[in-house]
Amino acid sequence: MRYRLQLKRSAGKELRALHPVDRDRVVVAIRGLAEDLRPPGCKKLKRVGAWSIRVGDYRVIYDVDEDDLLVTVLRVRHRRDVYRDLGL
Repeated sequence: MRYRLQLKRSAGKELRALHPVDRDRVVVAIRGLAEDLRPPGCKKLKRVGAWSIRVGDYRVIYDVDEDDLLVTVLRVRHRRDVYRDLGL
C-alpha cells in the first residue's frame, strides 16, 4: 500500500536549508516512507506519538495517518537540535 507524503511548511524550510548532499539523502529517505512506514531503525516517540528515522546526522520526525494513507513530515533537523521543543 502506498502512502501520500506531505511536508509541513517548516519541515520544507528545514530541508531546503540542508547542504545539497545531505538534502538528497534525506529526500530519498522521506520518499521511502511512502512504501515502508517503519523502516529498520525507526523509533516511536512516545511523548508526541510521532516516529523518527535517522539519516546520517539528521533526523526526520513524521506522523502517520492510517485512515487517509498520509505521512506528514514534521521536522528535518540535525540530531542535536531535533528533539528540542518537541511540543509539536
